[in-house]
Amino acid sequence: MERNGLIDIGSNTIRLVIFEFEKNTGLNEIQNIKTPARLSQYLTEKQQMTEEGIGTLIEALHSFKKVADNFNVSRLYPIATAAIRQSNNSQEIIKRVKKEVGLDIEIIPEKDEAFYGSYAVTHTTSVQDGITVDIGGGSTELTYFNEKNIKEAISFPFGVVTLKEKFFKNKEHNDKDAMKEMEKFLKEAFTKVNWLENKQIKLIGIGGSARNCARIHQSLYHYPIAGVHGYTMTKKDLKGVLNVLKKSDRDDLNNLDGLSRDRADIILPAVTVFNVLFEIMDAEAFTFSRKGIREGFIMNQIAKNYPKEFRKNHVLEDALRHLANEYKIEPTGAKQRVKLTKSLLDQLMDQQKVDIDEKLKVLFIQAAYLYYLGEFIDSDSSSQHTYYIIANSSINGLTHKDRVRLALLASFKNKTLLKLYSDETGWFTEDELSDIQTLGGIIKFANAMNISNTNVVDDVELRKEKNGYQLSVFYHGEPIAEEYQSNRQKKHIEKVIKENLTIHFTKS
Repeated sequence: MERNGLIDIGSNTIRLVIFEFEKNTGLNEIQNIKTPARLSQYLTEKQQMTEEGIGTLIEALHSFKKVADNFNVSRLYPIATAAIRQSNNSQEIIKRVKKEVGLDIEIIPEKDEAFYGSYAVTHTTSVQDGITVDIGGGSTELTYFNEKNIKEAISFPFGVVTLKEKFFKNKEHNDKDAMKEMEKFLKEAFTKVNWLENKQIKLIGIGGSARNCARIHQSLYHYPIAGVHGYTMTKKDLKGVLNVLKKSDRDDLNNLDGLSRDRADIILPAVTVFNVLFEIMDAEAFTFSRKGIREGFIMNQIAKNYPKEFRKNHVLEDALRHLANEYKIEPTGAKQRVKLTKSLLDQLMDQQKVDIDEKLKVLFIQAAYLYYLGEFIDSDSSSQHTYYIIANSSINGLTHKDRVRLALLASFKNKTLLKLYSDETGWFTEDELSDIQTLGGIIKFANAMNISNTNVVDDVELRKEKNGYQLSVFYHGEPIAEEYQSNRQKKHIEKVIKENLTIHFTKS
């Protein structure tokens, strides 16, 4: 296990994030604090950072360094983007920080900033083709990737703070004429980029402004589950958020759920950028990635020592392995459960008793491995804990609907609880819930055939007989508990085959 700290010195905020990396559970954020420094406002017309700005930076770094020391970080990386990158006295700033704080600031070039953000997206989501947008205080980075390979990147010398200063100085935050001028300016800037127009792929928002946009939308519709990583919005949704912001006065913004108070005066330029880009791209959807430049930078540092750790083509597989390890799922028993569920499903599909697509089959196998992981918290309420943990965990590589679907499968106990959990979101049709009940029942039955966790069952064979179906269970050892539990749970298979099931345990 190792801990790395990163101080992200942006144009709008300075943020300390402490990451803990452990090979079995992956990369996890254990501390995240910020201060709204607004460094870009301390740049003079000659692009010099003022003494007041340097003092604000040094004060924040002193404070964050103490926090990092208390967390015993192995390495602390202070990285700087637009505000210091654009300062003509950047080298003086670096020397002052080294002398007064003892930290070596690394200025991230524009292309590297875009690279780290898109690297995080391609390694923590299932999106194959997309354009990332990361709008900070003083710059905006766009990156296009195809089949998870970065193809293009560009940085614009404007961000939320500079757009506010340029168009809304001494004006209301939603001044109509200023809005029109800003939209015109943005369209002219973005239409010059030939790889943006009519891309018809996902636009992926990174950073605090995109996170606030997603949270505002979630709060407007009382979103039923936690987390914004992978949250997806339509063109209508994005316009809806923009319209809410346009119609809100200062007091309304300060009390708007999902919006951080320190972003109330700069959120409108950011959401305008997202809307303009969406229109120019004719985007498929707007998706938020909680993982951006900070995660991309740290992942790259860790990958130097662990080159096989972050696999962009196995995002979901790695995320679920880390989740299973975090909740101490015993791997041998979990693999046995997967083996039996796959065998049962294949035989039921061969006999045309079950018909599901490949995507749902993959989730089914994953749910079999994670089945009842909530036992780690309390065995008496393992179903409830399993559903809550999976449905509300940020799982890389899953859409929010598939995350809930996985939670319903892995927590399956009976039809009553399934309905109770699914009513929380109301996302699933009757046919979808019927499939989940069928597959959840198969997992529950397979779990009964290894209830002692001794892997005594070698194989199962399902055959049609005159008076129903017979399941031959081939075993070694002493399957006393398995024989009892499987007969108790055979009703779940009988619901699938719609006939009686007789179970015969036969020594291998």
